[in-house]
Amino acid sequence: MTQLYLGDYAYSSWSLRGWLLFDRWNIPFATKMVDFNDGAVADQMSALAPARTVPTAVFDDGAVVSESLAIAEELASRHPGAGIWPTDPKARAIARTLASEMHAGFTALRSACPMNLRCAYTGFEASDGVQADLRRLETIWDHARRACAAEGPWLCGPYSAADAFFAPVATRIATYGLSVGAAARAYVDAHLADPAFRRWRAMGLVHGDDLPWYARPCEQTAWPGPAPRPAGAVDHGPAVNDSCPCSGRPVTHFLEFDGRIYGFCNAFCRDRTAADPEAWPAFMALVADTGKAHR
Repeated sequence: MTQLYLGDYAYSSWSLRGWLLFDRWNIPFATKMVDFNDGAVADQMSALAPARTVPTAVFDDGAVVSESLAIAEELASRHPGAGIWPTDPKARAIARTLASEMHAGFTALRSACPMNLRCAYTGFEASDGVQADLRRLETIWDHARRACAAEGPWLCGPYSAADAFFAPVATRIATYGLSVGAAARAYVDAHLADPAFRRWRAMGLVHGDDLPWYARPCEQTAWPGPAPRPAGAVDHGPAVNDSCPCSGRPVTHFLEFDGRIYGFCNAFCRDRTAADPEAWPAFMALVADTGKAHR
């Protein structure tokens, strides 16, 4: 199975892109976390030379791919039926152009507004450089939607690698309260509501330390995306289920949701589910089945 090396869920924007490229198309992988508190990422990746960044994918045949754009292309080659790029040639060309520009550009926005999925700010003042990046994003997003005649929320038709590449920028626009037009705002909102993104953020809320160098001296405000339904850890069962909905392993940790107790195989499975229950399809299927059994 492919080993996918990732940085901190809450802060590593490039890791988010890499993870979405696997999760969004149900490509099997095993996660290897690189802790940003444990020194330079390049040093931690030294055994995987020439890799020096996250995300890095190590495929079953030993190939090491350590750039997110290269990961997208490699996955498209290895899984040609997955739909990572649009099937229409024109839409595919536009999507690849968008992803390449995102990969190489928008440095003012990325530098001034580091991704931080644990908070949102109000009162952030965007520099001229950030404003220029925002206007460029609006231009290329509008062009893509018009040229591809996209009817859904995504840029080139169905969700593609181009959308995965813009997911971290969408979170920056939302969490820093940056001003964009209605069409761009709708695209940002689609990312915040996307179940795959919500799963990633849920993991970011419960895994890893707060990293102060990502904070900005602005007043914090409520998370701009969908509000998760309330759930919380409890000390003991009994649970309605004997095996974890995430892994199938025996239950050891417990969660209360909608008045019932559910079991999980470890604290991380439980806590990430508690952070956003509706983001986890297997858990919500268990909830639905339990509700039917108690009618």
